[in-house]
Amino acid sequence: MCKAPFLLSLCALLLGTVLLRAEESATTGNAVPAGGDYVLMASDLLQVRIFQEDDLAREVSVSQNQTITLPLIGTVDVKGRTVRETEALIRELYDRDYLVNPQVNLTVIRYAERSVNILGAVNSPGPVIFPQEKGLSLLEAVSRAGGFSRLANRSKIKLTRARDDGSKENYIIDANKLIDGSATNSWSLQINDVVFVPESIF
Repeated sequence: MCKAPFLLSLCALLLGTVLLRAEESATTGNAVPAGGDYVLMASDLLQVRIFQEDDLAREVSVSQNQTITLPLIGTVDVKGRTVRETEALIRELYDRDYLVNPQVNLTVIRYAERSVNILGAVNSPGPVIFPQEKGLSLLEAVSRAGGFSRLANRSKIKLTRARDDGSKENYIIDANKLIDGSATNSWSLQINDVVFVPESIF
């Protein structure tokens, strides 16, 4: 407990710092997990290091086929794998034939650019870049595109999403429900989604 007058300001400062950090933690708590839970994608640049095996250290880029190539073990399929899952796979592959209980450390040193397109009745239409390691909701993307214009029809937003087989899925979304919290789906966007905001017809 702070009793001395000259310590009161210091205590207040420390308390403010703790509260600010707690607030920041709460704010980012709903984001897509970062770090080890980040799912690797093509063009990510990775650093692979193995303890006491400096000659095996590499910086490698994830190919368009979502593979990487490492000494001795060759091609490693990282499709759909997180950083930690890929790390465990590399450890297993080296342990199988080459090293005894290797300690593998995998770091993403440059993330591939991920974007969606926000078109129509927003103030700055065009590509919107995902924050590194994080997800992007529809409302966040609209906000990054300058927000809805005064003519926007927020109840009939069209989301177009490409499937793996090349076909398209279309959804009509009522952003008013997202804004007031009554929607059951926050509509987290995926890479290359296209969001079109129509104008209201009077």
